[in-house]
Amino acid sequence: MLIIMAVLFFGGIASISYQQGIVTAFVFLGFVILLFFNKEKRFILSLLLSFLIGFLIFMVSNNFIGTLTISKEMKILLNRLFLIFIIIGMVLNYLIFKKKVSWYNEKPDWKNPIVLPFHKINIFWFWIIGIVVNGTVYLFFILQKDVEYLQSLFLFCLLFSLINAVFEEIIWRGIMLSALKEFTSTGYAIFVTSVGFGLLHLAIGFSIPLSLLISVAGVVYAIITLKTKSIYPSFAFHIVINIGMVYSGFII
Repeated sequence: MLIIMAVLFFGGIASISYQQGIVTAFVFLGFVILLFFNKEKRFILSLLLSFLIGFLIFMVSNNFIGTLTISKEMKILLNRLFLIFIIIGMVLNYLIFKKKVSWYNEKPDWKNPIVLPFHKINIFWFWIIGIVVNGTVYLFFILQKDVEYLQSLFLFCLLFSLINAVFEEIIWRGIMLSALKEFTSTGYAIFVTSVGFGLLHLAIGFSIPLSLLISVAGVVYAIITLKTKSIYPSFAFHIVINIGMVYSGFII
């Protein structure tokens, strides 16, 4: 059942991203059938379905914005702001089931290490090393840009990085990870939120291989969130990545 749920969910993200209406309709029908026959997993099924409904509204809204004569920067910012539709959908699902919305809104606890077969890694240093390594990679591309170009993107970079990081982290490492961990398993929660996070980038024109590569970042964010019991370290990590992507030319 969990595998079927994941396949339907990933298929829904891909079909909505590529605007395949018939496939999307079959995905929605699949969720409705599972909701009818599986009472035990009804909350999670409806949560995944509410995500897809919010995502569909997100895509329709962005198609409309694409017809407007506004700057590319404004279109990108509105695109990121429209992620709120996904959050609203999931929150409404919580309210319908009369459950309290949980999203790791706590002060970070840095005491839990990452335990490898032959080594333990302090979660704080894992976080710092991850930021430094990723920042260094993007710095290579940023140094090839001129100062005027970087200055012209400052306000856009700030707004994009904050909006995108906050909304995506609340969706994936907040509400979704928290719910899946509670009602399924930790491994399943990491897998679904990480792959889903990567596939969501199909909607902004990323290729499938690149989107799946981004899923690796999702795994890192999820581990950091679970180990620190807080979403805020992944917020910071995500913001650094977004700044690097903007200034290196991957976003605009």
